[in-house]
Amino acid sequence: MTQSIEQNLLTLLTIGELARETGASVRSIRHYDEHGLLTSVRTSNGYRAFPIAAVTQVRQIQRMIATGFSLADIRSFPDCMRMIEGANACTETTDAQRKRLASIERQIADLERRRARLLKTLAEGTVPPLD
Repeated sequence: MTQSIEQNLLTLLTIGELARETGASVRSIRHYDEHGLLTSVRTSNGYRAFPIAAVTQVRQIQRMIATGFSLADIRSFPDCMRMIEGANACTETTDAQRKRLASIERQIADLERRRARLLKTLAEGTVPPLD
């Protein structure tokens, strides 16, 4: 093993350092860890410590949350999605991504209907009957 690989394996980040590196809150990182999305160890003083790879993992988790996936969804994804920053979609996750997209499109359609009703209410001064 090269020295830099050995150092990466031995380098542990405090939760505060991980938060600074990723922009995630300490609370979010604890939450991810409690849901099994990160691997941490307890130091001799009882604090959590994370391997350097957790930086990539947190960033990837943040990306998936930003596209509407829940922590349970993310936990079910294979390592190819959770462990590699900017990973291409794995074939195992394509179905979940399509379902998420369909759900978002339904939400958009519902919001557009609500918007139209509200615009009509404002224009007419009365609440229109339900369709």
